Amino acid sequence: MSIKQIVLFSISAIFLFHFSANAQEKELDPEVVNIVKPYTPTISDAFKVKETPSLNDSVSTAKKDVKYSIFSVPVASTFTPAKGKATNVEKAKPVKLYDNYATLGFGNYTSILGELYSNFELSRTDNAGFFFRHNSSQGDIKGVKLDNHYYDTSLDVNYTSRQRDVTYRLDAGVEHQLFNWYGVPKGYYSDEILAGIDTKQNYLSGYVGGSIALDDSFFDKAAASIRYTGDSFSSSELNAKLKPEFSFPLENVTFKLDGDLDYLMGSFDNDYSNSTDIKYSYLNVGLAPSINFINNDLSVSLGVAGYVSLDTENSDTNFSLYPKVNVSYRLLDETVIAYGGAEGGIKQNTYYDFKEENPFVSPTLNIAPTKKLYEAFGGIKGKLSNAFAYNARVSYGKDENSTLFQSNDINFTTSQNEGYHYGNSFNVVYDDINTLAFFGEVKVDVSGQFSIGVNANYYSYSTDVQSEAWNLPSLKASVFSNFNITEKLYGSASLFYIGERKDISNAGFIGEEITLDAYVDANLSFGYRFTDRLSAFVKGSNLFGDNYKKWMNYPVQGIQGLAGVTYKFDW
Repeated sequence: MSIKQIVLFSISAIFLFHFSANAQEKELDPEVVNIVKPYTPTISDAFKVKETPSLNDSVSTAKKDVKYSIFSVPVASTFTPAKGKATNVEKAKPVKLYDNYATLGFGNYTSILGELYSNFELSRTDNAGFFFRHNSSQGDIKGVKLDNHYYDTSLDVNYTSRQRDVTYRLDAGVEHQLFNWYGVPKGYYSDEILAGIDTKQNYLSGYVGGSIALDDSFFDKAAASIRYTGDSFSSSELNAKLKPEFSFPLENVTFKLDGDLDYLMGSFDNDYSNSTDIKYSYLNVGLAPSINFINNDLSVSLGVAGYVSLDTENSDTNFSLYPKVNVSYRLLDETVIAYGGAEGGIKQNTYYDFKEENPFVSPTLNIAPTKKLYEAFGGIKGKLSNAFAYNARVSYGKDENSTLFQSNDINFTTSQNEGYHYGNSFNVVYDDINTLAFFGEVKVDVSGQFSIGVNANYYSYSTDVQSEAWNLPSLKASVFSNFNITEKLYGSASLFYIGERKDISNAGFIGEEITLDAYVDANLSFGYRFTDRLSAFVKGSNLFGDNYKKWMNYPVQGIQGLAGVTYKFDW
């Protein structure tokens, strides 16, 4: 029986008992029964019992008010507190920074390294500086009969002004390089023929340029440059670039507009068969609008790049569009950041860029731009701690007119051969290439005393016309480290691995594919600080001593050692 039923039963019992008691007070006629009203019992509405009922009885008494007061009595004290003294903190000795330094080093193969850097503070807002560098070697590569010495000398100057609302910089420089086409097919030519080959090639280049950046303006910044490149064979190239950037902040997003103007004009006196000259001229004009959104964890940039490309030598004009999309999201603060996107655009190839990557090209190249139709990518990166960072990335892209270095054939078509006609130079060929790439990198930095990094790239190429992606490795990896052994002794180490590459044979069986072996290049250096100003260093390169071939028929120097001193100073 429930509590509710018990309550109802009790109320009914009390009511009946009361009714019975009243009925006994009046004498009834034993023969006549008068029914006044039939009994209709009812149940009263239930009510909720309060958790804290109000009391209303005479037992409860009101609390008596209590009044507090403090009786103060002065007490004489003889305690005198001692004065506090700050604890001495050992301060680290500030590192003295110098505006100038000079380096001079000598090594085997009669190698010389010289550097001079100087910075002048003209005023509180203006600085000027220059950097001179010379690196040379007499060659003496094992098994090479042709001259193989080289040198590379450059001078760069700059001027920077930082005003309240604007910062601008001016740059200029010149560079002189000398290389030799020493990579003739081994055993193919007699010593008499080799003695008559002039293998020298001189490159001369110079540039002027500058940049400007404004604060609190829709015009963010702009960079411009003009570069001239020439060589010993009367080749000539002029390249002018202009890249302005504009930014328009809106309510929750920022609208950006980037410009790109690239003009190239050049010529070579002869093609490879000495039958005609080569001239080229291109103008590429591009605009890349984008919408950028950034909040605490999400960063999004959605844009597109449109280019108009003019081949003025062939009177050809075309218009193309390319994606400009980048997205990143912090999944776990800085620990895990996911990112992805798609990029594209036009890359204007130049004679200067080709000789920087491969100084053994012939001055008979066909120059044309490469269209990166798209490169879609995605990955994760982050920092597991202040000392450990990582990055993993996968991408797939398609390039139209992508460039490949390919060995030139021996020129039998003319009796007037130049120094690059003996199967010892490289041409540039173009092809449409699809590339699948994987990249991974890990960096560890321990208290600034030791750091190490490892990265690796894997590539899978699919060509359209060419049978192989000439001279492109499928695997590249490197390990690099910096360390401080003591306060004065420090060093660095690096290890590079380049996988197999393929090229076309230019001697014997013409057109035969040749596989270049993979190679490892190990480097180690140590430095010792005698004072804040003076330090000495030793460097070792290609420590495994392998005369590997970076390019076909071009072995490199073996173990290379260099020792020198560096002196820092102020004018």
